[in-house]
Amino acid sequence: MKTRSLACLMCILLAIAGTVVGDTSIQNEGEVVVVSVDSTNLRFSPETITLTEGDSVRFFWSGELLAHNAVERNGLFDSGEPMRNVDYTYTFEIGENGTYEYVCEPHEEFGMVGTIVVEPAPINQEEVELQETPADKSLPGFGLWMAFAALSLAIVMSSRSNRK
Repeated sequence: MKTRSLACLMCILLAIAGTVVGDTSIQNEGEVVVVSVDSTNLRFSPETITLTEGDSVRFFWSGELLAHNAVERNGLFDSGEPMRNVDYTYTFEIGENGTYEYVCEPHEEFGMVGTIVVEPAPINQEEVELQETPADKSLPGFGLWMAFAALSLAIVMSSRSNRK
């Protein structure tokens, strides 16, 4: 009978620990803006885009007459060797805000240049509140301590029941 009570107690403690330690991260998926090659075959379309940190740029073209690529001038991204068919995506992470210029290497001298303006991600009030949660409300490691306490209690109870 005591073993059954002990097992129930351990299950309750572990369930409580699991609810307190749950994942509180918030993940937002950003937008994807597609850049292609215009009908002249010597320009990106659109030439300038504005994104927010967390958004992605997708360089996509298929069956073009000439081979193209998209290479950021400082090496942040590179779609690879010039090709007639390209499907390459780059996601701008938090902290990568700024203005980026990229080129098509074989056609740069013809003006095949694009610009990406990346704005800082907006501050989400919920995320700020989660970061400002006082220590008494968020208990990192609480589940580990509860499991340790439950295991210790189980050992003590088991040794007592074995003595009788």
